[in-house]
Amino acid sequence: MDIIKLFCEIDDFCLKFEPFWKQKMLLDKPRLRNRLSLLSLSEVMTIIVLFHTAGYRNFKQFYLEKVCQQLESEFPKLPSYNRFVELQAQAMLPLWMYLWTRRGTCSGISFIDSTKLAVCHNRRILSHRVFEGVAERGKTSVDWFYGFKLHLVINDEGELLRIHFTKGNTDDREPVPHIMKDLWGMLYGDKGYLSEELTKILKLEHDVELITKLKKNMKQKFISLFDKLMLRKRAIMETVIDQLKNISQIEHTRHRSLANFLGNLAGGLIAYTYRTKKPSLNLRVKQLTGLQEIVF
Repeated sequence: MDIIKLFCEIDDFCLKFEPFWKQKMLLDKPRLRNRLSLLSLSEVMTIIVLFHTAGYRNFKQFYLEKVCQQLESEFPKLPSYNRFVELQAQAMLPLWMYLWTRRGTCSGISFIDSTKLAVCHNRRILSHRVFEGVAERGKTSVDWFYGFKLHLVINDEGELLRIHFTKGNTDDREPVPHIMKDLWGMLYGDKGYLSEELTKILKLEHDVELITKLKKNMKQKFISLFDKLMLRKRAIMETVIDQLKNISQIEHTRHRSLANFLGNLAGGLIAYTYRTKKPSLNLRVKQLTGLQEIVF
């Protein structure tokens, strides 16, 4: 990844965001000590995003080996690792705001799915304290987990359209009406999104048509050839999630605070948006609209 390009784009965002952010911040009492950071906010955000593209599994190792030794010329005023962890927590909100500016454009073909974000092993749930009262136990098709759910909507080019974050025990269908606000066209999901009520809400309130496969014991209905082809292509979502977890590393169980967990998640999602080759169906909607008139 081009570090200079990444820093310049983040810095341009911070120049507009920081004055507005500081103006809206509420302070309970006057601060007696306001320690200035050696690193600017844009530098902190750049380092966080770089971690998710460098192939390191541990941020401390990345900071001490990669940043402090190999990138010292790009970041000449690097603080200690412990100090950077404090700055990392402060950059959590700006990272999420910047992520919002990196979302893709709706093309009329969207895919939705959710994935678990486990915060500890199941055997350590009772002794876990970092996310006590915040995370919840949930269940996937494979196993139980303790943590959160990440709900994603992407277009046919693999670009992130919407990101939503819930507790692990949240029904996949519950946040969909909120997620699909301002989107349009066809939405393809798995059987976990089957719901007549949800389909009606999306159609009436958002002009979105929800298309899912049917269970074997359900009455079959007509479906266009175009929709059947798109349901077969829904594996693109699994590819995106696989890259987010195994390349961008948005999921691990070593977090020590909620702020750093959210910052790590935002950094991984931002790093994904900068990937030059995202999973894509290589479709052009205008060339395939004629298939929608064909039914079987």
